[in-house]
Amino acid sequence: MTTNDSTSSSSTAPLPRRSLAARLGITSVSRTDLRRRYTQSGSQFVQIMGADVHYVDEGPGAVNGNPIVMIHGFASSLHTWNRVADELKREHRVIRLDLPPFGVTGPLRSASGAIETMNLPTYRRFIDTFLQALGIERATLIGNSLGGLISWDYALRHRGAVERLVLIDSAGFPMKLPIYIDLFNSALVRASSPWCLPDAIVRSAVRDVYGDPRKIDALTLRRYVEFFQGEDTRTAIGKMVPTLDFNHLDTDALTTLDVPTLVLWGAKDRWIPTAHAAEFASRIPGAKSVMYAELGHIPMEEAPERVLADLREFLATPVPAHGPTSAQARQRTT
Repeated sequence: MTTNDSTSSSSTAPLPRRSLAARLGITSVSRTDLRRRYTQSGSQFVQIMGADVHYVDEGPGAVNGNPIVMIHGFASSLHTWNRVADELKREHRVIRLDLPPFGVTGPLRSASGAIETMNLPTYRRFIDTFLQALGIERATLIGNSLGGLISWDYALRHRGAVERLVLIDSAGFPMKLPIYIDLFNSALVRASSPWCLPDAIVRSAVRDVYGDPRKIDALTLRRYVEFFQGEDTRTAIGKMVPTLDFNHLDTDALTTLDVPTLVLWGAKDRWIPTAHAAEFASRIPGAKSVMYAELGHIPMEEAPERVLADLREFLATPVPAHGPTSAQARQRTT
């Protein structure tokens, strides 16, 4: 493992103006530039499955105690948790990572150097290896979207290894892919996107995941664009998207989970149906559900103070000796 002690330049100074070729997506952003611009004071790297995986490990008990592990969604990064993590790390050990092929991490590679296809079996191997590399035997998992799927799947596969589970607009049930992801099911888009994908498309996709797109600042938009246009990321996404199939996941197994669970959802989520919040809450025994009336697909980034209030309450609740005691999900709207 290596540590990077630089402060994220995205939070301290404006990024340089991008060239026309960059804005059209004709060029890519190098991994070196992404690391220079977007690592944080607590950034570290660990070599896993052919990639230098970017993560941040902060807070008291950085050696002892069960940590909180935050897992972001499709085309996002550990930065989506910045404001939530800044508060929770005052009292908890908080670990965030850039899932491959996104963020500073980028694609995983085989022994021959080929880009790995990020399907569910690959993500299972990856998250298992990552947690093992950090010596994490038991943790609270907080996952958004794709990260939510990885989290609940991990809880099912590793009984007793998850202390608490938080699902934020989580993937898992059958659904139609959002249009900005489904584009990559087109062979033409998969072939052309590594060579040309205008900023405007990525910016539109980012605005779509906010309940109120006016809340997005220019630096956040730039970060999403540059990560999406990172070196080899678009090629990896083209390999990944055709494997995204939620029709055959064993969501019935959620009824066997014995983990205190909180389901958080934005009522203006345009990417995953809000009805899925009730599906998770009704299947996971004892799950509590909160619906945020004005928020979108990434409520922890759009309104971190609202999400923090619910997270703090949930994290302060003692963990039952044998998991949740009530099979009835409690729901409310804020």
